[in-house]
Amino acid sequence: MRKAPSSPNAMDRSTTLPDIFFRALLAALALLCAAPAASAERFVAIVTHVTDGDTLWVRRHAQAAPIQLRLDGMDAPEICQAHGPAARAALAGLVLHRTVVVTIRARDRFERSIARVRLSGDDAGRWMVRHGHAWSHRFRRSGGPYAAEEALARGGRQGLWAQPAPLDPRLFRKSHGACAHSG
Repeated sequence: MRKAPSSPNAMDRSTTLPDIFFRALLAALALLCAAPAASAERFVAIVTHVTDGDTLWVRRHAQAAPIQLRLDGMDAPEICQAHGPAARAALAGLVLHRTVVVTIRARDRFERSIARVRLSGDDAGRWMVRHGHAWSHRFRRSGGPYAAEEALARGGRQGLWAQPAPLDPRLFRKSHGACAHSG
C-alpha cells in the first residue's frame, strides 16, 4: 500500500523525471498550438471597397481609416485576366457595403492583412471558390482549404470553370506580372 504524501506540495515518489519532462513538454505544446488562435485579430467592420476578386477594404467604425484585406485560402483571377472583372463583381455583390466579421490571420509580403471574412456566418472565400470565381489556395501537395468547393465548381462548370482552360492566377502573374488595379 502506498503511503500518502506528507504535505499537499510533496512530490509523489512514483513520479519520475521522465514523467515530469513529458508533462512539461505536453504543456509547452499546448501553449504553442493555442498561440496562433490567440494571436488572430477578430472584429466587425463594413466593407467599403472591393479591389478585385480577393482584395477588399473594410472600416471598423465610422472614424477609422479603411484597412486593406486579402481573402485567406483562395486566389481569384487578376482584374486584367479572363474572369477577373466577373470575380470582382461577384465579391462586391456578396459583401460591398455590408457588415462582416473579419479574422486577420497573417500579413503577406506586401503588408496586407490576410483574413477570413464572414457575412451572416458564411465564409466569403469559400463562397467565391464554390461559385467558380476563385481557386482554392494550394500549398505544396495540399489542395487548399477549399479543395472540395473547387471540385464542385469545376464539376458544375461554374464561373471561370466554364472556360475551356482557365489560367491559375499564379501562372498568369508569372507570365504577365501583376495588373494595375482599377476601380
